Formats: sequence, C-alpha cells, structure tokens
Amino acid sequence: MATTTSITTTYSGTFAGKYISAALLSASTIENGGIEVKPNVKYKEVIKKVSTDAIVKDATCDFDATSTLTLTEKILQPEEFQVNLSLCKKDFRSDWESIEMGYSAFDNLPPSFADFLLAHVAAKVAEKTEKNIWSGVTANAGEFNGFTRLLTLDAGLPTAQEIAADGTKITAASTVIAELGKIVDAIPAALYGKEDLYLYISQATARAYVRALGGYGASGLGANGTNTMGTQWWNNGSLSFDGIPIFVAQGLAPTVAIAAQKSNLYFGTGLLSDSQEVRLVDTSETLGDQNVRVIMRFTAGVQYGIVEDITTYGITNAAN
Repeated sequence: MATTTSITTTYSGTFAGKYISAALLSASTIENGGIEVKPNVKYKEVIKKVSTDAIVKDATCDFDATSTLTLTEKILQPEEFQVNLSLCKKDFRSDWESIEMGYSAFDNLPPSFADFLLAHVAAKVAEKTEKNIWSGVTANAGEFNGFTRLLTLDAGLPTAQEIAADGTKITAASTVIAELGKIVDAIPAALYGKEDLYLYISQATARAYVRALGGYGASGLGANGTNTMGTQWWNNGSLSFDGIPIFVAQGLAPTVAIAAQKSNLYFGTGLLSDSQEVRLVDTSETLGDQNVRVIMRFTAGVQYGIVEDITTYGITNAAN
C-alpha cells in the first residue's frame, strides 16, 4: 500500500515573509530593480514632498527668511489580498519526482514537496503583481491602483508632460523613434541627465525599437542598422534612447510609457507584518482526497512621490 504523505504547513507573521517575498518581489519590475521597494509598510507610509521657491538671495547682514517652503505628501497604503487555491497533489507529484531524480531543467531542488507547490503559486502571484504595478485598477478584484491609474487620477500631472498616444505608432518600427522622442522632449530640464532617470516602456514598444535599430526601414539607420548587423544587433542587452536607460516594464499596456526617476516610484508591502500568512492544508487526512489548499494573505501597493517629475505617454489625465 502506497504511503500518503501529509504536507500541511503553516507560516505566519515574520516567518511567512520569505514566501510572500518570493511571490511579490519576483515580479519582473521589482526583481530587475525598476522601482524602489518599501518592504515593511504595516498600514501606510507617508512620502513627503518638499518644494521651495528661489532659495538663493542677495547677501545682507541680517537673517531674512524670504524663501517659501511648501510641504505636501503622498500616501503609500498597501491593500490586503489573499490567494485561496485547491491543487491536486497528483498533478504535481510527477513534476516533483522528475526534479528530485535529476530529470529536469530546474537548477535548484526545492527542499520539500510543500515548497515546490508554494513556488508554483508564488510565480502566479508575481505575474499578477507585475501587471498590477503598472496597469492595476483597485475597483477590479485582486488589483491595486497601478501607476497608470494613479497618474490618470492625479490633477497635478503637468499638461506639458502628458503626451497623447498617436494610435499605435509607438509600437511600430517605422515610427517608434519619433514617438519616444516626444517623451524625451517633454522631460523637465532639471531631470534630464539624472542618474536614475528611466524610460519605462512596454514589451511591444521595446520590440518595435529593437527592430527599428536593426535597419531595413525608414528609421534613418540605413539598411544594415546598428553596427551594420541588421536585426542581429541585439542580444538581450541593455537599451537606451537619447542617453536615457530604457526599462522594459512587462506590466505596461502596449501604447503606454512613462519617464521617471526610479527613486520617485515606490512599491510597498508588509513583509514583516503579523497579517502575512502562508498555509498549505492537506485535506487527504480529513476528506480522503488528494487535494492541497494553498492560502496566502499579503499586502501590496504602489505610489510615486512627485508627480511633476513624471512624463507620461498614452495616459489621459481625467482632470486635464
């Protein structure tokens, strides 16, 4: 008679953080360092914004506080989410055994079958988190307001830094360079050249840009493209435009792009909060089946600090 192994496991509070971390921080934008991460936001965190007028004045013998300092704030308040799944052990047992025996492309062997199941769920959570970071809408189940939605609702976004999408030109090889140029031209002069300034573009835009630089079109690069290598020039290396590094944000909609400093974009979660929970409940002992219930509870959300330092493409502000 085959032995049935129960894998009921519970992690809560701080210890659950390592599993929540694997799920949330594996989202490609976070894993590749595209935004700042605040990992210990238990409820909400205030992001302070300080602005001044001209602080340099003509010298006098007296102290004359003539400058004006304005302090405003943005609130980073992660929302609570949960994952409730029922997985059949039978569907995953063969995959686990192939890894254990070395007949798999996996480099690292999960220490237990329970961890193997958790890794599967974590990958799904990471994929959803990536989409939420850029395109999430809190009114939809399982989503928080992403940067696109937050900028759409922010009346402080300067009109001059809000570039309207021209159809699908930013995703076409023949026009993508001109459209990216519109974004760069709208970046405030004080930000241009900053070390952590990035162009955040979609995968569709990145593909068009790579193809444009490969030549064979009206991109101005001639028939042979970059380094006269044609479409073979790119090998998954870094990209830049007019000296600004490009970050391919997998969660961005195809015709949306954002120019901002990495230090101005934040992802918040409460990895050390007592509300974090990861639980695997093996129901074979109580129900006589082969199912495992996976329960995750976590918090996540995004926010930016200074909207005046952000340039958008394809985001229509509701107040402008």
